[in-house]
Amino acid sequence: MKKRWISLIILFLLALPIAAVAQEAEEAAPTGFLPTLNAVFTQLVEWMSAVLFFDFGLGVPLIVLWLIGGAVFFTIRMGFINFRAFKHAFFVIQGHYDDPAEAGEVSHFQALAAALSATVGLGNIAGVAIAISIGGPGAMFWMTVAALFGMTSKFVECTLAQKYRVVLPDGRIAGGPMYYLSRGLAEKGMGQLGNIMASLFAILCIGAAFGGGNMFQANQSFVAVSGLFPGLPNWVYGLVLAFLVSLVIIGGIRRIGNVAGALVPAMCTIYIAASLWIILMNLPEIPAAFGRIFTEAFVPQAAYGGFIGVIVQGFRRSAFSNEAGVGSAAIAHAAARTEEPVREGIVALLEPFIDTVIICNMTALVVIITGEYANPNTSPGVETTSAAFASVISWFPIVLAVAVLLFAFSTMISWSYYGERAWTYLFGESSMIIYRVIYVVCVFLGTVLNLGAILDFSDMMFFAMAFPNMLGGFLLADKVREDLDSYMLRLNSGEMPVYK
Repeated sequence: MKKRWISLIILFLLALPIAAVAQEAEEAAPTGFLPTLNAVFTQLVEWMSAVLFFDFGLGVPLIVLWLIGGAVFFTIRMGFINFRAFKHAFFVIQGHYDDPAEAGEVSHFQALAAALSATVGLGNIAGVAIAISIGGPGAMFWMTVAALFGMTSKFVECTLAQKYRVVLPDGRIAGGPMYYLSRGLAEKGMGQLGNIMASLFAILCIGAAFGGGNMFQANQSFVAVSGLFPGLPNWVYGLVLAFLVSLVIIGGIRRIGNVAGALVPAMCTIYIAASLWIILMNLPEIPAAFGRIFTEAFVPQAAYGGFIGVIVQGFRRSAFSNEAGVGSAAIAHAAARTEEPVREGIVALLEPFIDTVIICNMTALVVIITGEYANPNTSPGVETTSAAFASVISWFPIVLAVAVLLFAFSTMISWSYYGERAWTYLFGESSMIIYRVIYVVCVFLGTVLNLGAILDFSDMMFFAMAFPNMLGGFLLADKVREDLDSYMLRLNSGEMPVYK
């Protein structure tokens, strides 16, 4: 009950600027309900954008400084665990340390796949091309560096998610930033602050799930599929997609983990195989491509383009994995079967590496080798990437359309779980059917509506999730470091049992 009152207060405070924007929009365009509603959202997005992307005259938005600054702090505070535990992470996902008696709903690999399915997506296809088109090949260097530091942000938040998760009476897991903000800060005597930040995070997470994690994905997947099947009615596609999503999300994290565990390796394999084919066909040009990435990284235009790429990929569940710091992936990792919070954090640090250092750089090499990023006849984004692949593999746009569909579908099912856990934190398990019905309806709406500023607003909430999440990470970093030191001591001394 207390959480609900806090949530209502937060919603009221958020409604104040919305009401002001609505009044301004109504005075500017009093032409009816729908035009006024559209004007409200448009101006609200502009207002939120001005706050989140305020750059202090440095050219680097506030939200990016917050994420990158936090990632650097965590990396130093945790003794560069992103490099020290890298090899150990692969042994963990192979099941070497899996104790079947430990509490949880999914394996380490399934938790990794579920989180990756929400981050690997359209940003890998479009975000890289946009960054390179804006800032040149050197943009990829800065995106890679940012991702390497982001590995530690992911480690911290997923360790905390395991440490403060709640095991429900039926064996299901409730975890994520909502719980480590409220329970963790309560241990430090900041319970009221923790409850407020947890409720704020949950509200933002639900909004991001309905919008950017759902309607945007449904909308873009229809665009891709309609290119293969011209004349396909959007409402027919919407009904089919909504039905398929409902089949998965009704089964909860176990079914989501199973589906993601199958989809993620498949779609990554297809995309990487095509990228490798083009790279091998142009093998003599690879050293020059890497040389351009490095040498142009220190050109001001390239650095700016790299930061823009980070932003774009954050908006589109990007390849930089801006979810390292946003906190959403911690919800999936909280459900992993383990009693060692640090172990799951170590698994999680692989996500930015797979997402950016491998897949994103593959896209960058293809775009640079083919020279399509500098083609004035292609629009930056999916069109650039598609043209780059098509220049070598004429039929690849068909494969790319299928990849977009798979990426979008996997993102929708993973974000359904994120929003579900946030909804449960605020309103309890008894109202879960309401959330799932709304989510499935949003899948359909995403295919038939022109979303415009509504989706931009949802993505703004996605970014805003980073503020309470990273603040919680700063305040609880000492507890993570204590657990990390204990874990590494037992691992290096051979005390840790191996089951495989």
